[in-house]
Amino acid sequence: MISTILVEDDLYIQKHFVDRLAADGEFHLVGVFRDAFEAEKHCDATVKLVLMDVQTQHKHSGLAAAERIKKAFPKIKIVAATSLVDPQVLQRAKAGAADSLWYKDHGTEELMSVVKRTLAGEKVFPDSSPAIEMEGTMSDKFSPRQLDILRLYIKGFTYQEIADKLGISKNGVRWNLDDMVEKGGFESREALVATAIENKLMVTTLKDE
Repeated sequence: MISTILVEDDLYIQKHFVDRLAADGEFHLVGVFRDAFEAEKHCDATVKLVLMDVQTQHKHSGLAAAERIKKAFPKIKIVAATSLVDPQVLQRAKAGAADSLWYKDHGTEELMSVVKRTLAGEKVFPDSSPAIEMEGTMSDKFSPRQLDILRLYIKGFTYQEIADKLGISKNGVRWNLDDMVEKGGFESREALVATAIENKLMVTTLKDE
């Protein structure tokens, strides 16, 4: 049996995952948690797999907890599961926070395949995060630089601070934001920001500790 810890803050999805793991017959759930930081405390050398939600209870970051788990117990396999399409989530997972990542809208059968491939030693990641509808366009029509600018803008950085951080001009920051508004057919930058947050294209509230 594969000793497994499940982290999922949505109780409906949590029950679905529990039932799916139980039906498989190979997994022994040693802990089910809504908070990644709480789950982290219960990891030890006997745990073989952690199925880790990325945004957990209290806005705690599952990827931050996963990084600490991997450091303490390198042999534990971690599969991140998320509905967040923020490209930074995928980048951080690929950078070592997880062994694999699965998007929740891709179906449980695919999840079980990802889990078993991960346990067999594979690293399973999509090439890119899913594109989402942004009013009059899709999010993949925005350049990575534009997404970086939007992220910093949402965080409250001034035009000059964004320019200094990204090595561009202040006018370049304004132009890129205006270009995103125009591409998406938004009425204002505020509408662009609201849509990005509502659709989980930008997640700026996760707590690492």
